[in-house]
Amino acid sequence: MNTKYIEIELENTLKKLNDIEFALNQSSIVAITDRRGIINFVNDMFCEISKYSREELLGQDHSILNSGYHSNTFFRNMWKTIGSGNVWKGEIKNKAKDGTFYWVYTTIVPFLDDQGKPYQYVSIRYDITHRKIMEKEIHQLAFYDPLTKLPNRTSLDKHLKYILSNKTSSNQIAILFLDLDRFKSINDTLGHATGDALLKQVGQRLKDSVRAIDFVSRQGGDEFIIVLEDIHERQEITAVANRIIETLSSPFYIQDEKIFTSTSIGISEVSLSDMQKNSEAKLETIIEQLTKEADIAMYHAKNMGGGTYQFHTSALNKKMTRYLRLENQLRQALENEEFSVVYQPLVNLVNHTTVGVEALLRWNNPIFGEVAPSEFIPILEETGLIIPIGKWVLRQACKQMKLWKDDGIPLSRVAVNLSPRQFLNSYLINDITQILQDTPLEPKCLELEITESMVLDIKRTTSVLKQLKDLGITISVDDFGTGYSSLSYLKHLPIDNLKIDKSFIQSVNQDGEIMVKTIIDIGKNLNFNIIAEGIETKEQLSILKTGGCHIGQGYLFSHPLPAHLLPSYLNETLLNTIV
Repeated sequence: MNTKYIEIELENTLKKLNDIEFALNQSSIVAITDRRGIINFVNDMFCEISKYSREELLGQDHSILNSGYHSNTFFRNMWKTIGSGNVWKGEIKNKAKDGTFYWVYTTIVPFLDDQGKPYQYVSIRYDITHRKIMEKEIHQLAFYDPLTKLPNRTSLDKHLKYILSNKTSSNQIAILFLDLDRFKSINDTLGHATGDALLKQVGQRLKDSVRAIDFVSRQGGDEFIIVLEDIHERQEITAVANRIIETLSSPFYIQDEKIFTSTSIGISEVSLSDMQKNSEAKLETIIEQLTKEADIAMYHAKNMGGGTYQFHTSALNKKMTRYLRLENQLRQALENEEFSVVYQPLVNLVNHTTVGVEALLRWNNPIFGEVAPSEFIPILEETGLIIPIGKWVLRQACKQMKLWKDDGIPLSRVAVNLSPRQFLNSYLINDITQILQDTPLEPKCLELEITESMVLDIKRTTSVLKQLKDLGITISVDDFGTGYSSLSYLKHLPIDNLKIDKSFIQSVNQDGEIMVKTIIDIGKNLNFNIIAEGIETKEQLSILKTGGCHIGQGYLFSHPLPAHLLPSYLNETLLNTIV
């Protein structure tokens, strides 16, 4: 039978088959096989898409195109359908001669003999490769984070619903809610490209830190959620949390930049046996509650200083409620004049004279009373309220310093803390210049304190600090020793003072003397003035003086004082009786 006759017969036959949805046309990929599946006809489109010649295909079966994608069961069911004389339709992934893959929508029609048994099969295929690629891309966008390639929030919900509705074990699952510490500073100082690169590396480290059965997802920004399955003891959860904290504490290397970060982890738990008892509850509600509990615990871990984990407890709900109420009150506090500034003396440790003061913010709220700075400052920073309120503190401190100078009070400077958000604010230089002009205070009487974490982008930091130095302002690095700044970077920055963090000062009684003296020696060798904060005992004072530290502050000398009490303090002679 010649090829032309076969094509004519096929066309006439197809017109009679009501089961065929598609008319034969130039885009159809056609093959005819015998009852054993041996190919005895293919059209040009079949050869074109498979990359095989007609000679290579005739006499073969379709296994020559097998991609390995479909299971044996898939093909057994197909043969069962057509072998019983029924039409089979479905999508098949094939492999071309050159190794590429393609998808075809396939209709296989059996031709029956007089006994109703197939004697040959006609398959009509249509190339749907582009559609499958688009479906895959849409699925990727719908269920995976485009940056880290990790599952997204939608995937997480789907995964949790499956676990909670299908598991019958009495074991627990745990949800770990992670938020990177200081990520905004990294993003703002080093740029979004560096921030994105960091997130990708973080995602990979997280995957490497958990078991194969565990689920790692990115929720957006610098937030990740991990689901741990088949947990028998809480110790298993803490082991994973500690492993994550440890692996993320190691430096990241991005474009020759050495970057440090850490993470705060909140953990919620649920027993699957409890789920069975509460099966009437909607899964969406349960998932939302578990995620919320882990989120609350994460915020508590962050408020503890970061780089740690915290399990959710009912007490944390009360703390979160307080947090939200404080935030609401803070938004009105400046307008309601609830803030005040107090001043802690900076003392010359050699002659015991007060050389300056540090301005510190305080908040007295009608509802909550005196709120600790350690509680409300992080809220100001997170909400961005620190920018207007920090500007207010700066103006108050400069105004007060000018009044003291006019009254002949022997103080050389007032120190004011700059938060990371203030330091990165594009209006910082203009605001400070305007405040100095308005008060008017000599720039040399103002000292600005930055933290080590703000010295990540050396180029940008140098530019801002140089502009401040050009104004005549003194610059200090506060809390030195607790961050990740490199001394090799610091020595190139226009910095005047290093303030040793109080945690080092308070450890001198527990064999921390060598560390403190080392910091003092390094700072002096780099031509920095050394200031010690948090001095509380005579022993600490003695060690600092012996080590060569000349300026200090702390409760040993004075608590922070309202402005009107400072002149009286300076007139007292009690300081000379301390030593």
